[in-house]
Amino acid sequence: MVGTGDEIDRYVYPLEPERIAQVPAEPRDAARLLDATEMSSPVDRTVAELPGLLGPGDVIVVNNTRVRRARLHLTKVTGGAAEVFLIGPTGDPQLWTALVRPGRRLPPGTQLYRDAVPVVEIVSVLDSGERLVRVLDDSVAEQIGELPLPPYIRHRPDDPERYQTVYAERTGSVAAPTAGLHFTPEVLQRCRDAGANIVTVDLEVGLGTFAPVTADRLDDHVMHTETYAVTDASWAEIQTASRVIAVGTTVVRTLETVASTGRLSGETDIFIRPGFEWQVVDVLMTNFHMPRSTLLVLVEAFVGPDWRTLYSEALQRGFSVGSFGDAMLLRRGIQLPFV
Repeated sequence: MVGTGDEIDRYVYPLEPERIAQVPAEPRDAARLLDATEMSSPVDRTVAELPGLLGPGDVIVVNNTRVRRARLHLTKVTGGAAEVFLIGPTGDPQLWTALVRPGRRLPPGTQLYRDAVPVVEIVSVLDSGERLVRVLDDSVAEQIGELPLPPYIRHRPDDPERYQTVYAERTGSVAAPTAGLHFTPEVLQRCRDAGANIVTVDLEVGLGTFAPVTADRLDDHVMHTETYAVTDASWAEIQTASRVIAVGTTVVRTLETVASTGRLSGETDIFIRPGFEWQVVDVLMTNFHMPRSTLLVLVEAFVGPDWRTLYSEALQRGFSVGSFGDAMLLRRGIQLPFV
């Protein structure tokens, strides 16, 4: 990756708390869409209007990962409360990396319970500060687990499926590919009717995707690693597209990783930042991201420093930010005349 030494303070913008969406749009495709694909002032649309912007030769790529019920509220044998956040499986199907609270009071060997049923055992403390845990009862863990919403969302939706995309298939992520939350089966069908093809990839979204950058310089940021997979058929269709439209930054990371490595599956720690040499993605549909995030850095790599004025314009128009917030449609490298 290109080492530009950019300061993370460049990726801070004024954000009032009320602009952070707390509930998803209803219906899903009523979410607003700031269309910045043409050489004119961005157009205020809704996601329901997306099919009218598509045509033959367009390939829409979505991440079909499903969010795991990763947050477990348990108790110690003494009755004290404990929380286990399952991050990811290891080679052993029972062993997981996890975050636990209160960590100091949960040494290796501790068993944690739900209604007197042992569910998790703490195995060891890892160098990263995470724990290796053994899931003793998969069925209970899946039954009682909660979807891990971002910390800025204060209330859980009445329907947990609102934090899953309608096309989610394989469980594996600890956060949703949020740009896809706006799609309905009807919108997807109208995209096909317009001549666009829809293909899927799989990237297991990890905690690091939405974590703020804590280093002062991008050069010093350690990028998280995520597992991805793309089928031969999907990649062949993407390569012959006249325009590749990525739904979300996780799709971007997947496609550009495949293009740069030649591997259709594996792990990626790709850090897309200004100076990145794009190979696949032409158009990006994405939500508005939180300050100091690597996702905001990716947006600047895609459209340039004008992202700041684009965000300012969106906030002035009342667009909302975050996982349940509104979306924008960006064309790579576009220079907007109002900036």
